[in-house]
Formats: sequence, C-alpha cells, structure tokens
Amino acid sequence: MAPAFGDFAAVDLAEAVFDGDEPAKRLGGGDLCLRNAAMAPAAEGWPAGIERGDPVPPFLDHPVLRSFQHGETVILSREEYISVIGDPQLVEFLLPKGFHSVMVAPLYARGLTLGDVSVWRVGSSVPFTEDEADLMAQIASRGALAIDNARRYTREHRAAVALQRRLLPPATTDAPAGETAGVYLPAGGGAEIGGDWFDAIALPSLRLALVAGDVVGHGMPASATMGRLRAAIQTLADLELEPDELLTRIADLVQRLATEAPPADQDTVGATCLYAVYDPVTQCCTLASAGHPPPVLVRPDGTVEVVEVSPGPPLAIGGMPYETTTIDLEPGSVRALYTDGLIEREGDDIGQGLRHLMDTLAATCRPEHPLDETGAALLANLADQAPRDDAALLLARTRAVPAKDTAQWQIPADPAAVSEARAWTTRQLARWGLDDLLFTTELIVSELVTNAIRYGRPPAELRLIRHDVLVFEVTDSSPTQPRLRRAATTDEGGRGLFLVAQLAMRWGCRYSPGGKTIWAEQLIEYPH
Repeated sequence: MAPAFGDFAAVDLAEAVFDGDEPAKRLGGGDLCLRNAAMAPAAEGWPAGIERGDPVPPFLDHPVLRSFQHGETVILSREEYISVIGDPQLVEFLLPKGFHSVMVAPLYARGLTLGDVSVWRVGSSVPFTEDEADLMAQIASRGALAIDNARRYTREHRAAVALQRRLLPPATTDAPAGETAGVYLPAGGGAEIGGDWFDAIALPSLRLALVAGDVVGHGMPASATMGRLRAAIQTLADLELEPDELLTRIADLVQRLATEAPPADQDTVGATCLYAVYDPVTQCCTLASAGHPPPVLVRPDGTVEVVEVSPGPPLAIGGMPYETTTIDLEPGSVRALYTDGLIEREGDDIGQGLRHLMDTLAATCRPEHPLDETGAALLANLADQAPRDDAALLLARTRAVPAKDTAQWQIPADPAAVSEARAWTTRQLARWGLDDLLFTTELIVSELVTNAIRYGRPPAELRLIRHDVLVFEVTDSSPTQPRLRRAATTDEGGRGLFLVAQLAMRWGCRYSPGGKTIWAEQLIEYPH
C-alpha cells in the first residue's frame, strides 16, 4: 500500500483483537483502545512519537469520527485531521511530517470495528479521490475479514489450550509408589491443538496407574474426547481392572463415540493409549498398549532402554485382544510415557526421534535431578522447533515398600483359622507399634478371613501393608464377587462386609487370573 497507494500507511487494531477477543462496540470519542500493528515504511519518515505497538491517543467526539465508526471510509485534509484530534502539537508528535491528505478506512467485519487502515500523502503528491476511497474500502474489507478469521482462530486455539490444560491432572504428584511429573506442549507453527494427555492415578494397596494417550483429530472436539476418555479410564481404574481388560473397555467406548459422531466424522474418532500399573510391594509393573509408542525406562544405574511391549490396535478398532507385559523395576527407576508428538521431529523419522529422547533422558535423568526439570529440558528443544503436533510426557520415578513393612500369612482351609489370623495380626501390629488400631483391625481381619474360608477357594493368603495407611488384603482362588448388603433382623449372617465398610476408611475388591483380593484400609495417625 505504501508507497504505491500513499507515501505512508499504518494499521491500528483494537487491543482485544491481539488476544483473539471481540472489541467493544462504542461510538464517540475518548480512548478507543487501539494499538499500532504495522507501519510502512517501517522506520523512515515517522516522527519519534509513534512506534509499532504504541497505543493510539484519545480522540475528541467528532462527526467525522462517528462516520468512521459506522463503517465509512473518510478522507481528511491536514486541517480537518487536526480538528478531529484537537491538538496541533499531538499531530506533529504522532503523524508523518508534511502530510496534506489522509484517508482512514475502518477494518469492519461481522458488525465489529476491528481497527483501521490509515494512508497519508505528503509533499507534492495529489490528494485522495472518491474513487480511491472506494478502492480503499474494498481493500480494508478484505483485510478485515482476514484479521477477523485470524482473531477467531486465536480465540478458539487459546480456548482449546485452556480446556486441554484444565482437563489434565496436576503437573506433579507424590505417592507411596513413586513421584511423577507431567508436561504438555501445544502444537506450534499455527497447527491446531490436539488431544494428547497423561495421568497418574493412585490405586488401592499403594499401587499407581500411569496413563498416556493421544486422541485423533484437533481442536475442541479432540479436547472434549480426551476429557471423556480420561474420566472413563479413571472410573475403570477404580474398578482395578487389569490393563488389557481396561483398554478393551475403553475401545468399546471409543467405538460408541464414533457411532454417535456425524457420518462425516466417524472415521476420525479414535485414540491410542498406554496403561501401566506399578505395585511398590512386588516392584512389578504391568502394562498394555493400544497402538501407543512404548515407554522408555531409565534404570538407577543410568542405562536407558525401550520397554518391549506387544501393542494392540488403536482404541477405535475393536475385536482384537490386548496383551499385558510385566517388568521388574528397581526403586529409583524412571519410566517415560509420551505421545508421538515428542518423537516426531522435522526431517527425522520416529526412530531418530526416539533415540534423541533416550539420549536426552540419559543426559538429564539423574537421581538427584527433579523430574519436572527433566521434563522441561526434554520439551525445551521441541518448543524451539514449533512442533507440528502437540506432545505430552509423563515421568514417574518408582519407590518400593520395604520388606519390613509387609507381612503375609497363609490361611488354612479351616474355620478355626480365624482365631489364628487374629492372633497373628495382633503380634504383627505390636511389632509395628500400631496397638491403637488393634480392636478395629481384629474385627476387619476376622470378617475378611471368614469370608475367604466360607465362600472362597484355597489357597488363600492374608497380607498386611504398613505405610501412611494400614492395608489388609485377603486373597483366594475364587472369582466369586463379594456383595455388600443390609442383613435382615432374623438373618444369621450377611453382616461381614457391612461391618468392614463401617470400620475401614475404604474397601474394595480386585480380580486377577488366579482369583480375587478383598482389601480394606485404615488411616495410621503417626504422632507429630
């Protein structure tokens, strides 16, 4: 536009537009909340009082200003412009030297005045004509539409990022099974936000579930789908399903979401997911993958390896089973769960990106190094490259429950074993200095052991775990599900689990290929 159409040109935008918001609708003078967005020529000939990014000074209420605010392109002589501003010194301070004519076109789109385009002519150049004003109005109209589209995209992108971050869990967690740190990096370079997520879920018996997932698609729909999947996984995790069974249930949910989507979008509904459960007592981690990249493991001695898993199909594909993989983990091991946006690097294949991830983990993941700083270092280089896809990373450093804080007792298939279980429990609590929990613990153990002998199948085992809670576990070989009910006055039994529910902080049941485990927890109040 400058110098072909005029000697100087400038674009001013409402401050709200820079943030993707709608500018306020207003008429009259005063502070119009405008800020300079562009100038041409970039530096030459402009007075020192105006620079790119500076706010536009207030204007007096004037008929010409109101015409502009109603969407008209106006042509003003120097004298007319001075009368609009109302301050000759301000004119000299802000506007090009020697201008004799200025044309101002509003950037008007969808009923909103987004800003303006101003073009000045100086020296011996001829004043603007009405034909040129019509041309200027067309140019401004097309420019306003482009700016408004960019503003709306910015607003949607920021809303999607905000929604995504709100749907993610806290960045760091600290649990008996380990500490975690998660980081999320939105896509850059103008790409839309995706549906990548991570999660760390505390499970009964001090276990910890770790999740990383990636939803197909971008924008608000992907974030909304991610939120639904994360809520469903948390619910199923509370049911203590095995990783392969949990992914099967989630795959059914994704297929249901696909059938609910409009026909044109059904092929784009899908996700990948990795689900892992770590037990700090056995120091074993069981995991299953639904088409998701394998985790990376950093051993306490600094060696880095990719965990070999048998990946099943992505969650949108049903009818195929998922397989579990179990690995032993030493205390202090770090697992890195991530989405493919972390290893898809510009110009490199995924294998090179994975090697880069492993090298960075080897260099930064040290026992004395906080996990959140390691995560920030991993994403710092990626952020500089404006990644095409968003990325999520979850780091988890394992802990173990010391052997002295656990105790096991084999339950004989004999009703007389209930009294033996109470005596064994009494001795164990005395060793741990938990005599204040003895009364309730004896009642809970009695009921759980009685149920195992009466309704379960041998072999059966009683296990106690001490941490910030006291965990009772009774495991037997029967898959029969216990049921909490309220016994009638004349019933001789049926009050066991009801009593456990009243005495324990919480209780539940989980299943394994060999049977089931009924567990209960009591809070340990250590002296301060």
